[in-house]
Amino acid sequence: MRRETGACFCGGIAAALDGEPFWICYDHDDDCRRAIGSPLTIWVGYRPKQFQLLRGTPKAFSETPGVTRTFCPDCGSSIGYSDEGLPDEFYVTIGFFDNPEGFRPQAHAYWDLRLPWIEFDDSLPRIDRYSRKRDPKFGNPRDR
Repeated sequence: MRRETGACFCGGIAAALDGEPFWICYDHDDDCRRAIGSPLTIWVGYRPKQFQLLRGTPKAFSETPGVTRTFCPDCGSSIGYSDEGLPDEFYVTIGFFDNPEGFRPQAHAYWDLRLPWIEFDDSLPRIDRYSRKRDPKFGNPRDR
């Protein structure tokens, strides 16, 4: 069985992820851009039961309704997010993984919110909203 590991920049938070991720996606959304501090990120989707915390206690922050982001309380490294509108899904940012080269994105989400100077020469699907079916009762970040 595949086992991936990851840690924050200072090493205070470490985790293992068992099994295959169900979704890997570039994200160009402005909420994530602000939270991560990067022009885009790649989210790797796992089921919460696949994520095992090995060391430390992440801090949580809720911003967009239903969305909770986790990060290291010491160095600030982003770990992941959960979304009540996407039950049984937990997304880990590519920067948390010890071996990120093993995760190839399958699509671009929030393509229409990408920064205009970001260019890609790939044939991946370009989706203007969430790339996963999200419960509409939680709204959509771009409609805030």
